Amino acid sequence: MLTQDKPQPSKASSLIETQSQQGVAHSRMQPAYVVLTGNPNSGKTTVFNALTGLRARVGNYAGVTVERKEGKLQGTPGDLPITVLDLPGTYSLSPQSLDEQVARDVLFHRLSEVPAPCLVIVVVDASNLERNLYFATQVVELGYPTIIGLNMVDVAAANGHTIDAEKLSKELCVTVLPLVANTSEGIPELRKGIVDFVRDPKRAAPKQFCELPPAISKEIEPISDLLAKTFHQRHTSAHAEALLILSDEKFLRGSAAHYPTNIVQSVEAARTRIDTSGLDWRSAAIEARYVHIARIQQNVTSDCGLSGENFSDKLDRIVTHRFWGMLIFIAIMAVMFLSIFTLAPIPMDLLKNGFKFAGDAVGNAMPPGDLRDLLVNGIIQGVGAVVVFLPQICLLFFFIGLLEDTGYMARAAFLMDRLMSKVGLHGKSFIPMLSSFACAIPGIMATRTIETPKDRLVTILVAPLMSCSARLPVYILIIAAMFPDRQLMASLTMLSMYLLGIVVALLMAWLFKKTLLKGETPMLVMELPPYKRPLARIVARHMWDRSKLFLRKAGTVILGINILLWFLASYPRHTTTHPTTNVAAASQTHAASARTASSERVRNSFAGMAGRALEPIIKPLGFDWKIGIGLVSSFAAREVFVSTMSIVYNVAENTDEGAHTRDLAQVLRDEKRPDGTAVYTTLTCLSLMVFYVLAMQCISTVAVVRRETNSWKWPLFQWVYMGVLAWTFAFAVYHGGHLLGFQ
Repeated sequence: MLTQDKPQPSKASSLIETQSQQGVAHSRMQPAYVVLTGNPNSGKTTVFNALTGLRARVGNYAGVTVERKEGKLQGTPGDLPITVLDLPGTYSLSPQSLDEQVARDVLFHRLSEVPAPCLVIVVVDASNLERNLYFATQVVELGYPTIIGLNMVDVAAANGHTIDAEKLSKELCVTVLPLVANTSEGIPELRKGIVDFVRDPKRAAPKQFCELPPAISKEIEPISDLLAKTFHQRHTSAHAEALLILSDEKFLRGSAAHYPTNIVQSVEAARTRIDTSGLDWRSAAIEARYVHIARIQQNVTSDCGLSGENFSDKLDRIVTHRFWGMLIFIAIMAVMFLSIFTLAPIPMDLLKNGFKFAGDAVGNAMPPGDLRDLLVNGIIQGVGAVVVFLPQICLLFFFIGLLEDTGYMARAAFLMDRLMSKVGLHGKSFIPMLSSFACAIPGIMATRTIETPKDRLVTILVAPLMSCSARLPVYILIIAAMFPDRQLMASLTMLSMYLLGIVVALLMAWLFKKTLLKGETPMLVMELPPYKRPLARIVARHMWDRSKLFLRKAGTVILGINILLWFLASYPRHTTTHPTTNVAAASQTHAASARTASSERVRNSFAGMAGRALEPIIKPLGFDWKIGIGLVSSFAAREVFVSTMSIVYNVAENTDEGAHTRDLAQVLRDEKRPDGTAVYTTLTCLSLMVFYVLAMQCISTVAVVRRETNSWKWPLFQWVYMGVLAWTFAFAVYHGGHLLGFQ
């Protein structure tokens, strides 16, 4: 694909000065710090995963909520520890969002907890070379030793463009390595280049890629001198920083550097003099850089003779069509949910049988008593009632990973922009909302990419309305009680719950934008990445990571809640007396007597008292006090509702002979009120699912909203408005259905 051979390390070494840094010794206690940066959708994260083996330590930068992801470079000697830090994607060193601001401050060594990088890897999308080179040239000008990872050269070739990597290397005066990151092509060479540099570090030669007008050039020098005097330990070029400060009106306000007054005054005075000369200090440097970049691109790129639309363009004409695109999106969602119900039953049955076997074994091995009851009901069957949904969780994240890896998710955001613009938001808000289908917490954290504070807050307020994976076990259980062996109806019901969350989120966003958080509707400018073949290992890793979090939660949070709930549902103990003269009652089956006694025990327990206290509020929704116990317990975690119902209905029936497991969905179908009518009618089930779609039942999400907004006002407001929504919609479903003649 390339017109010349890839540059060898020996050739690349001639492009940087051979003067070694003195006193640079990387010991075991001081790992080398390599920073990975680049534009969004350039394949930067794929490169990071390839370098670190898909394993990274994830946390937040101190004082901000931007995710910090770093990992150890794989394949390096034990005496040469190298840490790779993956920065948030950014289009330039003039940030528009919190993510981009953090990326800029790391490169300027303005965050004390992040060491100055000894090497910077800039990932460049070869199929969008001109746009990517803008940021790449800015980074090279900072003065760090730099390697350009020229990614997606296969996509560029498919589009009819061949890039000469060696010519580009000479133009930029840094090493350029061609990559196809999703197939690991070029990754070994990049890894070797990193290791070679860390073993023998070199200083980078100063470089400037744009010829500035004299009126601007003369103003940069005094600012550069002030910066050099103010920040004694320089890791970056003072000249490049001075140019950014002068040409970016947001730089002084947003930087973590907290520039002193004399620098701020000098910059403002310089801007005034430039305005007087007739130049625009905001655009002059940008225009000059693009002129130089256009020349570089022309010198290093050749046309392969291909013309017309490429495959991605042709496919996008259908996938992003106003009408067909939306139908395709709905069809994909429907197929996904249908697959969840048709493919998962076999592994789910295996898990059910496994927990049944464990419950029976423990029940048969132990004498009757509280300890056996705790182990069988509280732990084995309680946790098992949630873990049994793992196959469907895996399938959900398999499809999400597949859609992300193919590039379809960006098209979904583009499609939704047309709809979201009508409620005052743009497609950037859809990405966090889409992430919230997995979990609202990363979805809320993803709002950091939204530039406008009001739009970000609106997105935070409506993101939890998306049906997260924690709701999935609740939906599946209730749908199984409604439609046993009717997979098509089950799939359509599931799809309707997800669509309900989306529609209500958009309506609430429109209401907030018209009232509390008024503001203009921003325009969406986004890049659609090329379609690509999904990699099984990437999709499988995504599925496993999410499933592992689900299992970890089941083994910690849900286990602890179940033990507490078992205690609340078992105590205080009450002695139940039965008339001995009733021969018919005495002749009832042992299992039926056990169920009756268990129901009375739960009713008079602490949990039963709480449920009965809540019953007047939830009775208009068709719920009884047992459902009330599930609603209260699931405020800690929504999926706890399933294990709560398992404990409340005593799914593992304890008898003197042992434990016998019943199917929870069947138990719900058989549950009767005192008057003999069914509790879980179709309307009650629909009302309950609607409540779970709209209610804020996640303490962790409340805590994250508190951290993101730095106030208790908004999370409390969110909790109240979602609770009112949930009660109102559930009431409307239950009573509206009765008016229409449904049961």
